[in-house]
Amino acid sequence: MPSARVMVAYFKEDNALSLSTGAAPAANAAMTTQTPTADSTLAAVLKSLDDDKAEDIVQIDLRGKSEMGDHMVIASGRSSRQVSSMAEKLTDRLKQTYGILSKVEGKTTGDWVLIDTGDVVVHLFRPEVREFYQLEKMWLDPDEAAKAD
Repeated sequence: MPSARVMVAYFKEDNALSLSTGAAPAANAAMTTQTPTADSTLAAVLKSLDDDKAEDIVQIDLRGKSEMGDHMVIASGRSSRQVSSMAEKLTDRLKQTYGILSKVEGKTTGDWVLIDTGDVVVHLFRPEVREFYQLEKMWLDPDEAAKAD
């Protein structure tokens, strides 16, 4: 095992290399990510859910209604396993494409998964749970809620 002095020298060298401006761009060129906007994040969320066969996808514009985000997306999966899988794939895709680290709640049970991406809040439900809570009716305008039924 190397001595403590050797380990300190190693870490100093590693920090110096990672902080130098000459080596970092070439080494990290393949890892660049796009800066996401609310609309591009929404588009990525909708595409991911469509690719994973989500059902009854509803998007709600929250601008002017709430400060928690710009958009809300509500979708259903056929089973707890599908809901959890959609949540996992969505968070992975957002992390890979945009570098977004999403906050996720409820993935282990798969009944209702909440994903907070910052600008877009995503609710994934099993159909029975979605029917019970009826989030669309709470957030949609009355005219839009009538169309959703």
